[in-house]
Amino acid sequence: MNEWVERSIELVNEKNYLDRLSEVYPVSLDVERPLPNHTKERLKHLFKNKKRLELIKELLELKKFPIKDPYVAFLRRCPRALDRNPKTIERITDTLFSIGFDEMIEGIEEPKEFNRKMGTLFPKYIPKIGYPVLPRFQFDVFKGTAILDGSDAELKEYANRKLGFNLTKGLDILIKVNDKFVVGEAKFLTDFGGHQNAQFEDALKLIKNKQGDAIKVAILDGVVWIRSKNKMHRRILEIDEIALSSLLLKELIDSLKS
Repeated sequence: MNEWVERSIELVNEKNYLDRLSEVYPVSLDVERPLPNHTKERLKHLFKNKKRLELIKELLELKKFPIKDPYVAFLRRCPRALDRNPKTIERITDTLFSIGFDEMIEGIEEPKEFNRKMGTLFPKYIPKIGYPVLPRFQFDVFKGTAILDGSDAELKEYANRKLGFNLTKGLDILIKVNDKFVVGEAKFLTDFGGHQNAQFEDALKLIKNKQGDAIKVAILDGVVWIRSKNKMHRRILEIDEIALSSLLLKELIDSLKS
C-alpha cells in the first residue's frame, strides 16, 4: 500500500475529514428557480385542458424539464420530432398528468443537483494550496514550485506535448516542483456503484499509465477511503501508485521539494 493511501485512510476515518473537506468541495444551498406567474398560468391552462403537444413545447422552452425522461434531450435538439411522434408525446404527458400540476411545477423549480457542479469546485480550490498558479509562458520559465493555469483540455495538451503523454482525457492539475512534474485527476466519490465507479476507474487509469515523464496522482475524496469490504476500497488498498485525499496534496508537493 502506498504511504499516501494509508495516510488518507487514517485522515478520513480518525479525524474531522468532512469539516476540512468543505474547503475543497463547499456545498452551497441553491435557491429554487421560480417561474414567473404568467408562465405558471399558461402551463396550468395547457395542463388542465390536456393540450399535450403545446404543453410539451412550452416545457421544452424552460431550463429544466419537470421529469427525467430519456427522450427529452432528443426532442430539445430536434423540435421537428414533436409532430411526428404522437405516442411519445402521449406517454410523456401521461406521466405528467399522473403526478399532478403542483408536482410538475416543483420539478421545474427545484435547484440544480450538487453533483453536476462538483467538477467546477476543485479548480477553485487549487490557488488555496499556496503555490503560484501561472499561465503557460510564465510556468515554463518559473524556477521553483508552481501550478499550471488552464482548462483540463489545456493541461492535457501540455502534458502530451511537453511530458510525453498521449492522454485522451483532460487533467485537473499539473504541477512543477523544481525539475519534477506532477499530473493529477481529482474525483469526489459520493457513493459506491454506477457512475462513481467509472469515475474511480478513470483516476486509476491515469496513475497506472506508463507513459509520460511525470509523477501521476489520483486525488480522491469521499467514500473510497471508508474502511469497508466494498470493492472500491479493496482496490485502493492494493495499489502501489500514489492516491490521496485532496487535503494531503500540499504535503505531497512539499515532500517532493526536498
